Amino acid sequence: MVSITNATKYFGNECVLHHLNLQISSIEIVGLAGSSGSGKSTLLRCIQGLEVLDEGVIKRPDHTGFMFQDFQLFPHMTVWENILYAPLREKKPQCTENAQELLHSLEIFSQKHIYPQRLSGGQKQRVALARALMMDPQLLLCDEPTSGLDRGNIRSVVQILKRVHEKGVILLIASHDLDFLCNLCHRILMMRYGKIILDVSPQQEGFREEHLYEFYQK
Repeated sequence: MVSITNATKYFGNECVLHHLNLQISSIEIVGLAGSSGSGKSTLLRCIQGLEVLDEGVIKRPDHTGFMFQDFQLFPHMTVWENILYAPLREKKPQCTENAQELLHSLEIFSQKHIYPQRLSGGQKQRVALARALMMDPQLLLCDEPTSGLDRGNIRSVVQILKRVHEKGVILLIASHDLDFLCNLCHRILMMRYGKIILDVSPQQEGFREEHLYEFYQK
């Protein structure tokens, strides 16, 4: 469960989260949509604890994972070293076996000894996902997971994230790509000026993707 009450965050004099409230009470995939500056990434970072709220309370599962928009892979480490770095530091049992299974399932096992600069965008994305999943998160936060990917890789990311969700993980995903969110999410939250202005389910009767674009463009 994720519970956010009165979340408010300032950067200087600018209010980037404005008394925001959100409840995610079941294991679902929730998308955050909105133009640049709407507060999507800041909300994810506050949930993860990378930023501190000025007001409000966030309650979330103890075990979370975070996929950064720019991947933030260690350039001096191989794929294998990148995904084992955190679990080895925390002495998590069976982490090498879990790492091998993840790399196979994400179809990047053959790249395990490659450094990030030699990977494609899609491969880096899968490594970043594997690294986040190595911590066995109950909640996975993804910031623009399809940024810079072609349609083929985006379809692959959709399938991978669906498989993650089927393992009982809540996903909260920020993206500009409304098609991607509509194909993946159970709920889509449209943000503007640090507020949630729309909460809609793509599966509900009468849903029209055009309606989302209308809100997005206002």
